[in-house]
Amino acid sequence: MEEKKLDVKTLLGFGLIGALLIWMIYNQTANTEAQLQEEEKKEQIDKSSQQQLTETNAAIVEKDTTVSDSVTLSQYKSSLGAFAYSATLPSAKDNITEITNELLSLSIANKGGYIKTATLNNFEQFHKNSNEIVSLIKDNNANLNLQIQTKDNRILNTRDLYFEPVVSKEGENQVLTMRLKAGPQQYLEYRYVLKPNHYMMDFSIRTQGLADIVNTSKPMDLEWQLKAYRNEKSVTYENRYTDLVYEYEDGKDDDLGQGSNEAETAEEVTYVAYKQHFFTSILLTDTPFKTVDMKSENLVKDEEVDTLFTKSFSTKIPLEFKGGELSYNMNWYYGPSDYKILNSYDKNLDEVMPLGWGIFGWINRYVFIPLFGLLSGFIPYGIAIIIFTILIRLVMSPVTYKSYLSQAKMKVIRPEITELNEKYKKDPMKKQQETMKLYNKAGVSPMAGCLPALMQIPVFYALFQFFPSYFELRQKSFLWADDLSSYDSVIHLDFYIPFYGNHVSLFPILASLAIFFYMKMTTGDQSMAQPPQEGMPDMGKIMKVMIYISPVMMLIFFNNYASGLSLYYFISNLITIGIMFVIKNYIVKEDKVHAMIQEHKAKPKKQGKFQQKMQAMMEQAQEQQKTKQGKK
Repeated sequence: MEEKKLDVKTLLGFGLIGALLIWMIYNQTANTEAQLQEEEKKEQIDKSSQQQLTETNAAIVEKDTTVSDSVTLSQYKSSLGAFAYSATLPSAKDNITEITNELLSLSIANKGGYIKTATLNNFEQFHKNSNEIVSLIKDNNANLNLQIQTKDNRILNTRDLYFEPVVSKEGENQVLTMRLKAGPQQYLEYRYVLKPNHYMMDFSIRTQGLADIVNTSKPMDLEWQLKAYRNEKSVTYENRYTDLVYEYEDGKDDDLGQGSNEAETAEEVTYVAYKQHFFTSILLTDTPFKTVDMKSENLVKDEEVDTLFTKSFSTKIPLEFKGGELSYNMNWYYGPSDYKILNSYDKNLDEVMPLGWGIFGWINRYVFIPLFGLLSGFIPYGIAIIIFTILIRLVMSPVTYKSYLSQAKMKVIRPEITELNEKYKKDPMKKQQETMKLYNKAGVSPMAGCLPALMQIPVFYALFQFFPSYFELRQKSFLWADDLSSYDSVIHLDFYIPFYGNHVSLFPILASLAIFFYMKMTTGDQSMAQPPQEGMPDMGKIMKVMIYISPVMMLIFFNNYASGLSLYYFISNLITIGIMFVIKNYIVKEDKVHAMIQEHKAKPKKQGKFQQKMQAMMEQAQEQQKTKQGKK
């Protein structure tokens, strides 16, 4: 109801202004020729200002022009107080001012002074045939508002008030100054500075001469809201990587997570980012915000239903007065979630990218991103993924060799281990002691096969984070996949399968087949290498079941994932199968492994300090066990 009342008042104000202008025109026609000459200079200025407004599609004012009618001004003062002055200016219309560069097109509204549209000139939405450009802000999906508390106990919102726009140039930079005026030299100012070929622009908020009008004893709340538009092929996949990320306390970073409704309060915040998988809106500040309240709401209630928005973000920031005035230097970033671009600003914005924590992020930042960037610089992206995969598998091949060699050794000595298990079946301590002696004598370690596998985990996890985050794969095609950053649908289903989706992707099927044959090749050797232990589950049987479960899990899980990742796993498993075939048939033959073990047995053994301590502990435990049995 309040919004409707405000609209009526606004229309009434426009009607009164229109009536006043008609009266002024009529009065001017009745003036003498001498009076017209006196007004000629002012009229020319007004005409010049009006022409400039038409050319820029905005209200650009060179000189303050006030309404002298006391009734009209009094009516504005009853609702706006001192800021009634702003409503009397020619800029008090629902116009916009546009500033653009090669990368970004922005429209800033007179009413509210906030960015009304933000369009990325060089990117299209997921429907390529529609030619619709990616817009992070449009159709009132975002808002920026300052809540003003005046000394006469009014609470005003800048989104409802009119700013006076002035466009100027500073070298090659475009400067838009938006002023909400309480008088000729009393105003709240937003200042936008757009540089050539930059997604980042300068933004400042300051006040001048408002100490007698605004209550400066309390902070002025800055509110920023945005509903994230869907821009990608898969709403499920895009929503998974859409999040609110922020930096606080001198370089720490965190996010709100993927819950339905998330909220967080942080201190000493230096930036807040509304990340939308491949595009990001970021507010940065040179002066850390003391406290920031942030909220995120998931708008995708049913993934089976197509949706326009993914998440709704809101941030509330109290801006502190200093010396009775506001002065904050900030930046806006509207652009791609591209590691290279974000990292180039040297403001820790690369943390917005979900590249993984610790060693996983390190591998992505310093190995995978530079390597793939080098390859994709001169060959198509699909071929680059294949070569990238080959290089990684070749680097990891020594680890694969060590793992298989360990399995082969365990397989050779398995009959001796089985004999020890049978011989010392009633004495577990002695059985363990003799088994360790056998391992030491044969030069075999049961952990040797696990360590290489553990070494590969950081690489696999880093790749799992790399492909969904690498912006350059967006809308790049390869074979039947039209977008390597999204799923490669070859069949569309008229129904939705839980956890799987309403389409069939081919690369996950190929990757699942490859992992099935790889596990089929290696599982037999693994089960032969590890004899079943008494009281423990038979790992051989478990591994045989996993041969069928793992490919099915991959098929389901990767059906909605980036086809580039599925392509990597498909090629990776094919290469691994080839490497294992060569190792198994030409390098690590069973007779060679047997000879290697016999040669190692013949060498004199010297136990290390750790082995000596373990041996002593086991012997002591064995003696204690015999003593207890003797007492019984």
